[in-house]
Amino acid sequence: MTDAASPARLPTLWRYLWSWVVGALLVVWTTLLLVAWYTGHHEAEEITDGQLEAVARLWMSVEPDQTLSTPEPISSSRTRAYVQDVAVLHWVEGQLFTDTHSLASSLGLTQPPAPGFTNRVQSTSSAEVHWRVYALAGQGEHAADVVAVLMDVDHRVDLGRDMALKLARPALLVLPLVALLLWWALRRGLRPLVRLSRDVAALDGLAGQRLDTAHRFHEFSSTVHAINTLVDSLQTQARREREFASDVAHELRTPLAALSLQASAALHAPSPERLAQLEVNALRAGHILSQLLELARAQRDGSGLEAWKDVALGDVAAGLIASHAQEGFARGHELSLEQPAVPVVLHVQPMLLELALRNLIENALRHTPSGTQVVVEVWQTEREAGVSVSDDGQRPEAPPSMQAQASSGLGLGLRLVERIAEQLGGTLQRDTGEAPMTTRFTLRWLRPAP
Repeated sequence: MTDAASPARLPTLWRYLWSWVVGALLVVWTTLLLVAWYTGHHEAEEITDGQLEAVARLWMSVEPDQTLSTPEPISSSRTRAYVQDVAVLHWVEGQLFTDTHSLASSLGLTQPPAPGFTNRVQSTSSAEVHWRVYALAGQGEHAADVVAVLMDVDHRVDLGRDMALKLARPALLVLPLVALLLWWALRRGLRPLVRLSRDVAALDGLAGQRLDTAHRFHEFSSTVHAINTLVDSLQTQARREREFASDVAHELRTPLAALSLQASAALHAPSPERLAQLEVNALRAGHILSQLLELARAQRDGSGLEAWKDVALGDVAAGLIASHAQEGFARGHELSLEQPAVPVVLHVQPMLLELALRNLIENALRHTPSGTQVVVEVWQTEREAGVSVSDDGQRPEAPPSMQAQASSGLGLGLRLVERIAEQLGGTLQRDTGEAPMTTRFTLRWLRPAP
């Protein structure tokens, strides 16, 4: 059972975007209903209050001289919401002069109300009826008059509901069309991404294939560029791995072939010399394999971010020289260390740094003639820091056979050091060094700007 979900179970981007679009449409729809409801009722209140005030002023101006003989009941029909029935009460010098719908007694309006808007409740046998009342006091020759205009609040609510529906209905009818257009737009807009995903799935990076960089949209072009950069990096890494495997095969082929021949010869005619050569080639093959195992172990154990530490380069070099002092003495080499008084500190993986520097020192000890000087120098400048391993094994006075021995057997070890240097953010360089040295290998790192 794997931790990664299968492609069939993963949600599609289209469904994810569509769910957000539907959610946004629902929010818009709900907000629209709330705004329409509030606006419709608010406008209905404004309109009806204006109607009450207009009727009151009109009534005051026409000076009716008598009440209606037969009061007209307030219409209960609400089929025409914009036709609002009103009732009028008219007082002259405190006496009720007009009551168009006989509401004064049931509403407790035996005396003229205060000017302005108020609310009244009428108790009936069936239910309570709420009334909106606007009272207007006369001026001048009508100073003794007070007119009150009343409207059923339920009619105001019906008017507000009708206005809200008329405001919301067009938008509600358009929303399904908008949803359909957005669905089509999402499907259409994601087609280039679907095509790009298919191209990426069919891409064989190790075969040298790359994605087509001709795209209409900047976002896709940048994505394609990033993928091509990754493909180039993978191809470079694969090429380096193939070269490294070729170097390993080349290094192992010689001692293994010699082992086979010498073992066959020793089997038929054993001698101390043949057994000694057999041992030498076996040790050489074993050394190559141990180098490979050390590199694999160092990369496995030191690949985490927590393995990077501040390391004093001089301390690492001093420890390695101390551990190789006996070998250098046995081979007739003069091994020394030079370092500045101020410690040179690098932020690296200690195990990989030690492995790289140990390979350089061992190459200098094992592949140079006896009597060679081997100098390990730790240094730093304003912009760089590093360590160098120099030797004079190819000096002119050395016999040609010794010079050939000094230049052989360095391929795999240097390839390991080069790979380690790249992983640690540094470089490996080879030159002749400063006289009397003839060969120098340098690990160098750029120092960060202050």
